[in-house]
Amino acid sequence: MTHNLLLNYNLLSKLKIFKPRRADELQVSRYHSDDYVQFLKTVTPDNMELFAQQLRTFNVVEDCPVFDGMFQFCQISAGGSIDGAQKLNHGQSDIAINWAGGLHHAKKTEASGFCYVNDIVLGILELLKYHQRVLYIDIDVHHGDGVEEAFYNTDRVMTVSFHKFGDFFPGTGDLTDIGVGKGKHYSVNYPLKDGISDFAYLDQVFKPVIQHIMDWYRPGAVVLQCGADSLAGDRLGCFNLSSKAHGECVSFVKKFGLPMLVLGGGGYTIRNVARCWAYETALCCDVDLEDELPYNEFIEYYAPEYRLHIPPSNMVDQNGREYLDHCRMKIIEQLRAMPHAPSVAQHQVAPDTYGSDDEDEEEDERESTMARYEEEMEYSSEDEQLQL
Repeated sequence: MTHNLLLNYNLLSKLKIFKPRRADELQVSRYHSDDYVQFLKTVTPDNMELFAQQLRTFNVVEDCPVFDGMFQFCQISAGGSIDGAQKLNHGQSDIAINWAGGLHHAKKTEASGFCYVNDIVLGILELLKYHQRVLYIDIDVHHGDGVEEAFYNTDRVMTVSFHKFGDFFPGTGDLTDIGVGKGKHYSVNYPLKDGISDFAYLDQVFKPVIQHIMDWYRPGAVVLQCGADSLAGDRLGCFNLSSKAHGECVSFVKKFGLPMLVLGGGGYTIRNVARCWAYETALCCDVDLEDELPYNEFIEYYAPEYRLHIPPSNMVDQNGREYLDHCRMKIIEQLRAMPHAPSVAQHQVAPDTYGSDDEDEEEDERESTMARYEEEMEYSSEDEQLQL
């Protein structure tokens, strides 16, 4: 649905489109354990009864079911984030977008929250080959626990999560969770309550915290997880953000001019997810979109308003000014306790996950993909004329 909106808004002409290479077992195993990866590759709905013990061990139950094409889905998601990071490393893109990524709950040896392979961690590991420090920002309504856990004891990655905290999945991300060892103070958590509004989220929470982190930590690259379940009206979320406020987070981070990997994430009201990510793609391209949606393949999903932007509701904001100020000051104190822009010892740059031998094949694939999208835009235009 997001792709179709981009197509009919004519945004694809503003983008370089790449078909990501699928991450293979070895690449996925850069973070995940070998036995877990082998399990994901082997298990299917037809043979899952043979893996009863492993299903429990690896938490592939309930909200992480086995489904057809599960490992292929993981390969595509992870491959997109690895490829995007590699484009940033070589200066081939300023911003790389993978809306199929952002699966922030997956752990080293288990699935969680419909996340099986943590593409974010794999993308950050790729960025660390060229950048001394990487900043991870998570605006999903759920805590980015899998990414935080992966980098909890290092100062080379700072993880920042703005999320609902309390009786809410995954139940982690307290204000006092700040990292351990060398990573102490490099995990930042801003726990929020129900109904956070646009003004409170942007002016009292997101912008002041991110500004302090940029000034003090000085990252070389940014990974931004744009989970759309923090929008108003999400079926599982409990925040009250408009799509304009959600997008303002993207615009604010973009203004720092750092290489940025933009990823998807949660979102359970699908028409809102598609509109939000289409809008944020346009922001990344510095393009203004009309609020009235163009005709597209899924137009009936956007009834009755047929508008791009998602407004806030009249939900009560349970985040008082005193509470937000307390959390913000605690985080700023935490930042002051760490050294300014921690340095990294010189090291030999590791080879790219995807080597240069693949460049000719990649260019051919890109040209083929672009040709397909141009054809789709022509067909879409014809369809719109027929509808009129």
